Amino acid sequence: MGSTLAQKAWDAHVVRDGGAGDDLIYVDLQLLHEVNTPQAFDALRAAGRTVRRPDLTIGTEDHNTPTLALDRLIQDPEGRRQAELMRENCAQFGIPLHRLGDPDQGIVHVIGPELGLIRPGMTIVCCDSHTTTLGAFGALAFGIGASQVEHVLATQTLPMRRMKDMAVEVTGRLAPGVTAKDLILALIAEIGTAGGQGHVIEYRGEAISALSMEARMTLCNMSVEAGSRAGMVAPDETTFAYLEQRPGMPKGAAWDDEVAYWRSLRTDEDAVFDRRVSLDASAVSPYVSWGTNPAQSVPLHDRVPAADEFADADERAAAARALEYMGLVPGTPMRGILIDTVFLGSCTNGRIEDLRAAAAVLRGRKVADGLHMMIVPGSARVRAQAVEEGLDRVFAEAGADFRAGAGCSMCAALNEDRLLPGRRAASTNNRNFEGRQGKGSRTHIVSPPVAAATAVAGRLVAPADL
Repeated sequence: MGSTLAQKAWDAHVVRDGGAGDDLIYVDLQLLHEVNTPQAFDALRAAGRTVRRPDLTIGTEDHNTPTLALDRLIQDPEGRRQAELMRENCAQFGIPLHRLGDPDQGIVHVIGPELGLIRPGMTIVCCDSHTTTLGAFGALAFGIGASQVEHVLATQTLPMRRMKDMAVEVTGRLAPGVTAKDLILALIAEIGTAGGQGHVIEYRGEAISALSMEARMTLCNMSVEAGSRAGMVAPDETTFAYLEQRPGMPKGAAWDDEVAYWRSLRTDEDAVFDRRVSLDASAVSPYVSWGTNPAQSVPLHDRVPAADEFADADERAAAARALEYMGLVPGTPMRGILIDTVFLGSCTNGRIEDLRAAAAVLRGRKVADGLHMMIVPGSARVRAQAVEEGLDRVFAEAGADFRAGAGCSMCAALNEDRLLPGRRAASTNNRNFEGRQGKGSRTHIVSPPVAAATAVAGRLVAPADL
């Protein structure tokens, strides 16, 4: 019997077979940010251990970084202390760190690909659930806990139980104006937030092959919102073209050898998946969330559902609570919902393609009176490129707030970028649970084009509605 893409990546990294599906696997790269990592370093010191491979570890400041100005002090004392500890720990253990103001600083899942650190077939971990983003390159990438961070730091290995395999076959092509964000919201709405639990999702089919690398990263980023451990796309010519432009990539014959290996990282025809799901990309339209988890999403042309429309008792209860929290009336057209704030950014949609998509909608238009549109680049490189392309002028002329600093910003609300209670946002982030963007905040997850169009209209709309 053949192997899936995920199985091939796993098998290439097994250090010891523990039996019954439990293995010790080698980790090619560990990424660190300032949240949830101080305790791992404290444990290392307490045990008298060192970092085994600091050259296979890299840190960045992203969650607590101020975005208003690069020299702005982190306002939250706890966040400020986390940043200080990150700097002290990386300096002590010899780990490279990209601090705020560094030209390579940014959200951990954005800078990894930019800096050429991510390659097909790698195993990659980070104490962050959205590490799944990096599976877009055919890498096995997943989030881990703080105690596991310590284990990887000390040994460059990780005891893990094998994951199940799930295939998501996406036929057809996405229509113009429909994005990878809409595709993944449509999938999660169909299979639920636990639909991929315990699985690695491999995205396959014509629609996936047609996606850019940045779109694939968006898709894999939100795999965890379906409960999966990881998301993957088999490497192809699109992958190779992206990687060839990255820093540190081999040249000449060495590059050819790498690509030859990467081409082997495909699921065998006779491989067996534990679960298969099919989706028709041509039937997907712009999606928007109405509730407090990504599965509570509908096409933008639909309406707010009623709780009694759900057959399952738990889903009915969850819908009733979500409707109350979100302050929505069943039957309200999604296009009729007024918005206070628009946030464009995050590890899901803070890349240059996302900013270009928003700029294309905003060009020649103005943000609605009384609405605040905040645009936060996913990395310092993304911001520099946006300025080079003149996108900053488009944003300024439209009346949007294009921030100086790069980071997680309003996605996680771990700094001063947060919504006030009762405020309603159209946001390109990945999560919309209660309080995600600030206490009492109400979040509607959307794609970058829908975010930009909404900023102009002052209510949820798609660019075609303008």
